[in-house]
Amino acid sequence: MTKFKAVVFDWAGTVIDFGSFAPMGAFVETFATFQVEVSIADARKPMGLPKRAHIAAMLAEPHIAERWKAAHGNVPGEAEIDRVYEVFVPRNVEVVTDYCTLIPGVTDVVAYLGEKGIKIGSTTGYTRSIMERVLPLAKAQGFSPENLICADDLPLGRPTPIGMYKCFVDLLVYPAAAVIKVDDTEPGIAEGVAAGCVTVGVALSGNEAGLTVAEFKALDEAGKAAIRARAGQRLRHAGAHHIIDTVADLPALIEKLSG
Repeated sequence: MTKFKAVVFDWAGTVIDFGSFAPMGAFVETFATFQVEVSIADARKPMGLPKRAHIAAMLAEPHIAERWKAAHGNVPGEAEIDRVYEVFVPRNVEVVTDYCTLIPGVTDVVAYLGEKGIKIGSTTGYTRSIMERVLPLAKAQGFSPENLICADDLPLGRPTPIGMYKCFVDLLVYPAAAVIKVDDTEPGIAEGVAAGCVTVGVALSGNEAGLTVAEFKALDEAGKAAIRARAGQRLRHAGAHHIIDTVADLPALIEKLSG
């Protein structure tokens, strides 16, 4: 019998969108509309944060702030963050439906959790408007969690524990140690740690690795080990108690932790 009552999943890079690619082009294109060049690496760095906070973190990077100043004559502040956010969200809404394929193994994990009587919750750095596009597509493929906390649902988001606390209430589960948080980003892991949950970092399907499914399948064991070590180090630094390659490895971990 398992000691866990619920698993709270992140979305992009954890259960959908292998490699977490949907926001990347949207960030690059959005900044380009403001005559500011950013790279995919720039866009990936703050991944997991609520999207307005993500934009704020990007604009706080010295090289991006300098490019903004060169283009607009001022250092970006709150008003500039709002302007970029207003352009980004509808752009992300437009493209997100192209990146809603479930990560391999998700439906098997759902079946396993159902057999064990473990509830399924979710949090995301996406806004509610973005997730309204994602939810029906994920449901049609077999993933329909019992709750969803979006970045703009609450006044405080990641890395605070407030979204996780709302999950506890929605799912009627406690104590926090009986809940597993699964995420591929540092802010997502941090919210689980702050709430007192068991945290599981996903190393190879998410933002830290940035691989497509084909690239993942083409890796030999040495290649996987190298990326696992790099991504795992960042996730452990954020507080991850355990590291798995993809969500498909979660049932084996739960069995081990419940033994």
